[in-house]
Amino acid sequence: MTDQYPAAVAARYFDALADGDIPAAMALLSPDIVWHQPGANRFSGDHRGQEGVGALLGRMMEVSGGTFQLAVTGPAMVNGNLVAVPVRFTGQRESVAMDMIGIDLLTIADGAIAAVHLFSEDGPAEDRFWGAA
Repeated sequence: MTDQYPAAVAARYFDALADGDIPAAMALLSPDIVWHQPGANRFSGDHRGQEGVGALLGRMMEVSGGTFQLAVTGPAMVNGNLVAVPVRFTGQRESVAMDMIGIDLLTIADGAIAAVHLFSEDGPAEDRFWGAA
């Protein structure tokens, strides 16, 4: 297995996030990444490029007062260049809390994360947490 293998790229990405090494995590994103944020909230929709994704994640941290966290909860599942990773994400905003499981589906191309699709166990609750669009 090389460091270009999809599972290895995904593991490095989630390890960097767990370590709080945001520059290392961002470096694993393709310059042309498309991040598909689900739901009907202020962050929903497609975010493009490292700059767009960085702005999205920075704003999520700002809105959550720095409390937004993501943790891997099980083994990655690989199908070709797709890697599905079970996660748990939490956050606190004013009097609203979020604590739910989901799946992050990464598309790996040329040793980088080219696309991200996120799935939440409770989309309406996530929308309430992040607030209206």
